[in-house]
Formats: sequence, structure tokens, C-alpha cells
Amino acid sequence: MNDIKNCPICDQTEFTPHLKAVDYTVSKDTFSIVTCNNCGFHFTNPIPTLDKIGEYYKAESYVSHSSTNKGLINKLYQRVRKYTLKQKVKLVKRVSKGNNTADIGAGTGHFLNACQEAGFNALGLEPDADARAFAEKTFKANIQSLDELHDLPNESRDVITMWHVLEHVYELRKDLDKITKILKPDGRLIVAVPNMSSFDAKHYQEFWAAYDLPIHLYHFVPDDIKRLFDHYEMELEEMLPMKFDAYYVSMLSEKYKGGNNVKAFFNGWRSNMKAKNGSYSSQIYILKKKGH
Repeated sequence: MNDIKNCPICDQTEFTPHLKAVDYTVSKDTFSIVTCNNCGFHFTNPIPTLDKIGEYYKAESYVSHSSTNKGLINKLYQRVRKYTLKQKVKLVKRVSKGNNTADIGAGTGHFLNACQEAGFNALGLEPDADARAFAEKTFKANIQSLDELHDLPNESRDVITMWHVLEHVYELRKDLDKITKILKPDGRLIVAVPNMSSFDAKHYQEFWAAYDLPIHLYHFVPDDIKRLFDHYEMELEEMLPMKFDAYYVSMLSEKYKGGNNVKAFFNGWRSNMKAKNGSYSSQIYILKKKGH
């Protein structure tokens, strides 16, 4: 295990235990989240070493990297994805001032394919070889290993997207430094992450599926995003809700605690009803370079 000595946002070294939660999808082991005493950021600590963390992704239920239709949750996920893919492409079209996009953590390539079909020169980067093979075979997608990130030319992409990826980035500072450099001066970075200040997070606590330990290394609230990207001279331009996530996360959370889908739907609905801008279950952050 890798014991994190410095806060990923402020570099301070004193932390307080926040909660412990079980890895329900693979190992059934218990992992811990701590709070930085200085800036309040929450992160998993300790975490599996870089050469071991891939083992915790080997679950068919990890649907963002699969196309399974087994089970009610996965069937609903696939149906909702068709709708949300269209909305995501619309968003990229709205904020893009050019044609070159990059999707970091492209998974099985569904969003990447939607961008290509919309006429974008879309590049995908994905660490998992099986996911890349699926994307290449199914969509003929332009997808490469995440290792290629640091070879991309600076100021070469109009829009960079990270859909539920930032919370997984092991080399956070190093990779964000490069990601923000390959963005054009007037480009936009679109980041979507779970929000641990949401109603469903507070309701389910250690059963909240979006903690997803240990593969979710960081656990964000909106102010964390602002502080993190301030290091890279990036500022928050717009924040948007991902309302379907409240239902999906609640369904998984109820499954973990032995509940049912009726409760899940009700709690997902309550989460959206109680949410204001900045407190939805998952949120999209649109960031730009300062001065642009």
C-alpha cells in the first residue's frame, strides 16, 4: 500500500480520519478516507500501489468500462447513456472553438465515437488494454494508451473531457500539468466527478457507491475543484448537474446496504430535489485558462 504523505491539493501533511468503507465490487476489503486538516480535501489513504491498483478494476459491475446489459442497474445505465451521450456532445459543441478534442479515460469508446460521428477530430486516451481493444473493434475509434498523454503537443486540443476520470488519476499533479498544457489558450476542460457534499452522499455515508474505494482516490466538493485547478492557472467558468447520477448511485448504494430499488429511486429523487447549484450527486465543471 502507498501511504500518502502530502495532501494532493495543498501539500500539507496532517490529516484526520473521515470514514472507512468497503470495496463492494472486487476485494471486499476496507479502505479509509482522510480529511486534510489545512484545506479540508478528502482523499483515500493509504491506496494500492500503482502496479496493484489495476486489480481493483476487475469487476463486470464497473459499467463505465463495459457494455454489459446484465441486471437491472446495468440495463438502466445503458439506456440513460444513450441520452446522456447526446447531451455531452451538445455541450462539447457549445463550448468548443475548434474541432480537436481529447477524451481522457475514454473507456470503451462510446463518447469518443459520438464525438467522431459529430465531426470532431476526436482522440481517446485509455489505460485499460481491453477497453481500448473494444473501442477499436466496435467503433474504429482513434484511441491510444494513456501513456501517450505526455507525448501530445502542447496547445493542440480545443476541448478536453474527463467524464468521471479525475477521481482515478494516480499521478494527479503530473498528469494535470500536461493535460492543461495540451489545451489551447481559448480551449475548455470539461471535468465530471461525484460530489460528496450531495444529499445522497450524506444519506448513505459509508455505503455511498460513489466513494468506490479504493479506485476513487479523491472525493471532491466544488471548492476542491476550484482550489485544485488554481494551481494550473485555470478557473471555473460553469457548473452543471448530472441528475441521472443520483438515481444510479442510490441504486448501487441500496444494493450495498441490502435495501431495494424503491428506496433508491426515492432517495435519488430527494437528492435532486434538495440540490441547488453545487450540491448535485455528480457535477460537470467547465474550466478555462485564466485571462481567456
